[in-house]
Amino acid sequence: MKKLFLLFFLASLSIQAQYKISGELSPPKKYNWAILYKIEGARQVFVKSTTLKKTSKSSKFEFTLPANAKVGAYRVTYNTEGRGFADFLFNKENVAFKFNPDKAEETIRFSTSTENKIYQEYIRVVSSQQYKADSLQISYIKKPQPKTASLYKTQLTKIASLQKQYLAKSKGKMVYHFIKATNRYNRPTVAKDGQEYLKSINDHFFDTIDFNNATLYNSAFLVDRITDYIFYMNYSDDAKKQTELYKKTVAKVLGLAKKPAFRKDVIEFLITQFVNSQKIVFSDYMVNTYYKKLPASSQNSDFLKSYNEKTAVGIGRIAPEITWSKNGKNYKLSTLNDAENYVLAFWSTGCGHCLREIPVLYTYTRNAKKTKVIAFSLEKNDKEWKKHIQKYPKWHNVIGLKKWENPVARKYQIYSTPTYIILNKDKKIIAKPETLNEVRKIVEYLEK
Repeated sequence: MKKLFLLFFLASLSIQAQYKISGELSPPKKYNWAILYKIEGARQVFVKSTTLKKTSKSSKFEFTLPANAKVGAYRVTYNTEGRGFADFLFNKENVAFKFNPDKAEETIRFSTSTENKIYQEYIRVVSSQQYKADSLQISYIKKPQPKTASLYKTQLTKIASLQKQYLAKSKGKMVYHFIKATNRYNRPTVAKDGQEYLKSINDHFFDTIDFNNATLYNSAFLVDRITDYIFYMNYSDDAKKQTELYKKTVAKVLGLAKKPAFRKDVIEFLITQFVNSQKIVFSDYMVNTYYKKLPASSQNSDFLKSYNEKTAVGIGRIAPEITWSKNGKNYKLSTLNDAENYVLAFWSTGCGHCLREIPVLYTYTRNAKKTKVIAFSLEKNDKEWKKHIQKYPKWHNVIGLKKWENPVARKYQIYSTPTYIILNKDKKIIAKPETLNEVRKIVEYLEK
């Protein structure tokens, strides 16, 4: 009897030690899966996945975490084809929340979890008071008045009091670290102009953030703040000045990210962000200045290989070589010199969009004086192609057999047609327009 009781007791203990993570997406949308990740540094570590259970009003998911599950920040992803996730803190308690999948960050509401409720309440209350302080600052810049300056100081006292209250409320909890780090710097007195105001925020942006804090490290917090600082806090319309800002801000961030594993992750993350933004020249700078200077044991050959593949046809790169023959004469893209600019158009006679767009492209480029079209057609055979190219005598018409498996198509990473790439006379890629209308605008500009 004692053995049975002991077994029952241990089984009960085991069940109680599990934690439930449940969420509800409302409205339900088209998503079918929910994937749970643990945030570690700048990486997402897969934990488990589950199907979404749909009703007419919402989609629901539930994960069970074992007693030994790591505390920290977690992420539920539900959109595998784009941006779509909800973040939460886990500290040995059940977590339940609901959100609109179209704008998860703005709409997420926690019904269960002390840690997340405190943090969400803190963000809501302090953000409201911070907004009032910022409004007073802007009002003073527009029309300086002693009363506004006085109200600004009073508002800072309110914010400081709230910060103290929430630090006390969260003492001993994981969320304490986030509340402490979220505390934004405010000038003790109003700034006289906008430049002075923004400079003070910029200079003190990381004052309350400890890059060596393990709790912050194992969350999206540091990466989010780094992203805000580099890509949003320091912006210029002038390309040259923007490059200098990138260099300055990246150097500052990496000066703070001293932990080797995190430093490597941040460098890889930033390189990826610059590649995604088509800033290939600067991503090259990042690779050469920072990544390749990491200890050899820290460098990831697969990352560098992937980087080289992704950027082979990025803006700023010299276009990979293409060779073809016409009327017994051999041509090479690299030595072509019959125009100041080129439109490299990948198309196919079996593509409906191409058959509509390619004739239009010809009408506004056939008399161009500075721009020439190289029409590279991806085909299984040359039967239809030979008929179609009779309509485009002023172009360089090139055929690529084996269609998607064609070596040139693979080299240029062509996954759909039509695809347009703009080159200058040196065959450097200067634009990758996504629509025919964008191509037209670029050609018109180049023809001026």
